[in-house]
Amino acid sequence: MKTVRLNRFLAGAGLGSRRGVEELIRAGRIRLNGEAVSELATQVNPARDVVEIDGKAVRPALKKNYLLLNKPRGYVVTRRDEYGRKTIYQLLPDFAQTCVSAGRLDKDSEGLLLITDDGDLVKVLTHPSGKVDKTYRVEADLPLSRQQLDCLRQGVVIEGGKTLPAGVFVKSNRPGSVVLKMVISEGKKRQLRLMLEAVGRKVLSLKRMQIGELELDRLPSGMWRLCTPEEVKYLLGLKRTGSGT
Repeated sequence: MKTVRLNRFLAGAGLGSRRGVEELIRAGRIRLNGEAVSELATQVNPARDVVEIDGKAVRPALKKNYLLLNKPRGYVVTRRDEYGRKTIYQLLPDFAQTCVSAGRLDKDSEGLLLITDDGDLVKVLTHPSGKVDKTYRVEADLPLSRQQLDCLRQGVVIEGGKTLPAGVFVKSNRPGSVVLKMVISEGKKRQLRLMLEAVGRKVLSLKRMQIGELELDRLPSGMWRLCTPEEVKYLLGLKRTGSGT
């Protein structure tokens, strides 16, 4: 069997994205054939070498898992939380405990998450170059003027730089609030909340409805389901081309 880079092997085994597993290597948590590894370019022969994390053997995944979760408000997207908050892993089955979320939602946001152990797919879905659209239902505290809407559509400056052009559609407009459909292809931390703040508005609720062609549909809050064969085929197509376009 051909050798592969250690970070690729670990990502393929469901321990996180390439960047995430590189942090595990730097932290000294990975051992190869009994010896600690710190070199990111280390090569692994999956048929011969023994790879461990924190003393437990890492097995290459023979079959990838792809699940959809409707994240409720109040849950954080992490395995362990130092503040004792509820995590999405309390909602997931045992076989998905080593999977990761392809993109995050903050504690006060809800909606669609893709949970997988396919590290290459995670990279495509989370990197801006993948150009995979994510669609959200956003309620803000006050209506927006045409100028404010145009600013959001063209891109606004937030932490981390100017946002890419976005789809912004008014679904309902009332004196006390506005409901927007917002479509973005990047995923900066708290991006939509910061975008609304940049035009003088505050997000009251935020729900992700769609990731590419994957839809939340009628999946109840707090529940998960396996992706259908058609959805898996779509995801593998994204991974193969490295893009949602």
